[in-house]
Amino acid sequence: MKIAILGYGVEGQAAYEYWRDGNELTICDQNPDLEVPAGAGSQLGPGYLQNLDQFDLIVRSPNLHYSDIVNANGDVVLDKITTNTNEFLKVCPTKNVIGVTGTKGKGTTSTLIAKMLEAGGKRVHLGGNIGVAPLEMLENDIQPEDWVVLELSSFQLIDLKQSPHIAVCLMVVPEHLDWHPDIKEYTEAKSQLFAHQNMDDIAIYFGENEQSRLIAEAGQGQKVPYFAEPGAVVKDGSIQIEDQVVCQINELKLLGKHNWQNVCAAVTAVWQAGVRDVPALHSVLSNFKGLEHRLELVRELKGVSYYDDSFGTTPETAIVAIEALAAPKVVILGGGSKGADFTELAQTVKDSNVHHIVLIGNPDNPDHPSDSPKILAALQAVGFDAITNLIKPGGPTMTEIVAAAQAAAQPGDAVLLSAACTSFDIFKNYKDRGEQFSAAVRALA
Repeated sequence: MKIAILGYGVEGQAAYEYWRDGNELTICDQNPDLEVPAGAGSQLGPGYLQNLDQFDLIVRSPNLHYSDIVNANGDVVLDKITTNTNEFLKVCPTKNVIGVTGTKGKGTTSTLIAKMLEAGGKRVHLGGNIGVAPLEMLENDIQPEDWVVLELSSFQLIDLKQSPHIAVCLMVVPEHLDWHPDIKEYTEAKSQLFAHQNMDDIAIYFGENEQSRLIAEAGQGQKVPYFAEPGAVVKDGSIQIEDQVVCQINELKLLGKHNWQNVCAAVTAVWQAGVRDVPALHSVLSNFKGLEHRLELVRELKGVSYYDDSFGTTPETAIVAIEALAAPKVVILGGGSKGADFTELAQTVKDSNVHHIVLIGNPDNPDHPSDSPKILAALQAVGFDAITNLIKPGGPTMTEIVAAAQAAAQPGDAVLLSAACTSFDIFKNYKDRGEQFSAAVRALA
């Protein structure tokens, strides 16, 4: 079979390893200097999407919109397109699959689900958008009684053809509008996680978010809300499900009320999976401190606490992070565009105990235009002017950013990196931004 693999990142490489035996593979990538494996064909550079109708199968990488493939080749290729996730769900040896989507919290929730299933005695495989390509997971000798937990973004879901047995939708707000043309396509992409469920499947959704509910309604799965009964709820200072106390709120190591939602989603999912060992669930919840770059305490110095929330790349996540920390705050905002609106964020800054903003950005990046001027305008519109403006060509260094934050902070404050934007105008990705922040903070004297 002649197979084109579009994009040679994590998922493209996993696709190559999966299909390499007995097939004629061609790597198609926009990088003209990409080194491809010996024996593989290549189609590189600006024309990498051309003439794909010659292939029997086209494997799309998540960051490539399927419409770009169709626009370059016509509808004749539409039925040939597949993905890592589609192939994995097609061949996975177990039907015990839990898929998690939403705007933010997917990684935390997916990890909690996996850890609680393991604590309940299950053998678990965790992957998807969290860093392990679905097809790569097949190398782990998945057995029929095992459980698989997949964190799935809208990029992976947009052309999904099969739904998992248990699907979970967290809070959904507008995001990735630089990739999706509008919020309608964004939510429709999320809906594909549920659209192919039957009545024996389970659709879990955030009971206080209308978008989440509507997304879960896309299929025939049994609807189970969380943050609302019969799913897990916050009640009397504890996480409860079916009137059983799983964990006290003050025992959670995860910061912020938004993580109460993630915990309730995870508890509801494992409960529906049949793991109802409350002491085991309690052990996980009372010990799990969260993932890197998600409200992560880096250091305390001279009475100031420094938090890395680089994973937060939308105004909504910045608002959540601001509300999660009780201390007066210096907040680092700014970065690349996602097509977001910053009105609510600016009002939150004005109405909260944020006393200073360090605004960063590179206005001269042609591939990743900065949204920082929009943030500045939104802050000025609500009358907030305690701003250190570091928007400049090329962007500031992280050393400059952290020095400005330190200069504005007072003992008892928290310095919070929660940029409300992508990192790509200055940094490689959110991990690079977070790692540089942590390194600069640790270098402070």
